[in-house]
Amino acid sequence: MSLSLPADPPRARSLTGVVPQMAAALSGRSEWFAPATSAIVFVIDGLGAANLSGRAGHARFLAQAGGKKDVARTVFPATTASALSSLLTGTLPGEHGIVGYRARIPGTDEVVNQLRGWDTDGLPLEWQRATPLTAAGDRPYFVVSKREYMGTGFTAATQAGAEFVPADDLTERVLTAASLAARHPGSLTYLYAPELDSIGHRRGWQSDEWIAALERVDAASRALAAALTRGTGVVVTADHGMVDVPRHKHILLAEGDDLLDGVRLIGGEPRMLHLYTEAGAAEKVLQAWQAAEESRSWVVSRDQLIGSGLMGVVADEVRERIGDVVVAARSGVVYYDDRLADKGPQNMIGQHGSLTAEERIVPLLRLGAFA
Repeated sequence: MSLSLPADPPRARSLTGVVPQMAAALSGRSEWFAPATSAIVFVIDGLGAANLSGRAGHARFLAQAGGKKDVARTVFPATTASALSSLLTGTLPGEHGIVGYRARIPGTDEVVNQLRGWDTDGLPLEWQRATPLTAAGDRPYFVVSKREYMGTGFTAATQAGAEFVPADDLTERVLTAASLAARHPGSLTYLYAPELDSIGHRRGWQSDEWIAALERVDAASRALAAALTRGTGVVVTADHGMVDVPRHKHILLAEGDDLLDGVRLIGGEPRMLHLYTEAGAAEKVLQAWQAAEESRSWVVSRDQLIGSGLMGVVADEVRERIGDVVVAARSGVVYYDDRLADKGPQNMIGQHGSLTAEERIVPLLRLGAFA
C-alpha cells in the first residue's frame, strides 16, 4: 500500500490459527498450546487487549491470566462477521469472503448485511466460501451461545457440523461449556459471549455500564476456570477491540458532499468504508478521499488493499465484494451516510472495524490445561 500501516506486535498470533492449534493440542501436536483432552475457545465479543488492560482493575481474573505478550491479531476488517468467520474457518476474509459488516453483491446494487443477511436478504450459505472447522467430523464439536443465534444463517454458514447448545445466562453458558468438555473427551467447544460488545456499542467501553458488564464477564471466566476438569484447556480471546467515538467526531456525508461525487454505494461500517463507485470514477473518488481524509484515515484502492495482503489471498469471486476505494479510520472518527433516513446507527458510541491496535489486537489467554 502507498501508506505506512500500523505494525502488529512481533509475538502476536493470528486469530485464524487459534482453533486449528487448539484442535492440534487434542492430539498433542500443537505449536501454541500444551496437550489437552478437551478444549474450549471462549470468545468475548468486543474485548480488545487495550480495553482489558485499561480496565484491568475490574477484570482481575482475566488480567492476571496473561501479560502484554498474550495477544492475538484479529483480521481486517476488525469486525464480528469477518473475524468470527476467520476464527471458525481458519482462513482470512479474502478466502472466506466475509469482507466486512456490509458488502456489495457483485454485479448488483445490493449491499447486504453479512451478519444477518442470510436471514433478511436471502444470502445463500455458500456466500461464506470456506468450510467451517466444525464440519471436519474428526471429533465432537459444540457451540454454546445465546438461544437467539440458534438456527440463524450465520450460525449455519460458520458453525456447520457442531451441536448447538443454547444458554441465555452467561454463567449458565460457561458452566455448560465446562460440562460438555468434561463429558466428551476429545471435543472442542466454541463458547460465545456477545454482551460486552452490545453494551459497548450503546454506551461506550469507558462507561460505567461497560465496566459492570466486564466485571460480570470476569466473574464468569473465573467460574469457568473453577468448573474445568483435569485435562480441559481453555483459550479466552475476542473478535476485535473497541474505541469510543463521540458525536462531535462523526463525519456526516450529506447530499451534495464532494466526497460522494462518483460514489454509487457505501458498504462496510463507520470505521471501515467500502466505497463502490460509478463506472470509471474509481480513481477520481480515490484522489478526492485521499486529499480530504488521509490525515485521519488510510484511503486505498481495491488493488492496493489486495496487494497489501491484509485480507490474505483474495479469491476472484470475492474481489468485487471489496469497495473500489476502502477508507479505514486511523484517528478517532467515524463516517456516516447522513442521507439515510435511519439515524439510529449514529447513536453508537463504541466502534470498531479499522486497523488500529485498539481494534485489531485481542487477548489470547490460556486457562486449565493450556495455562
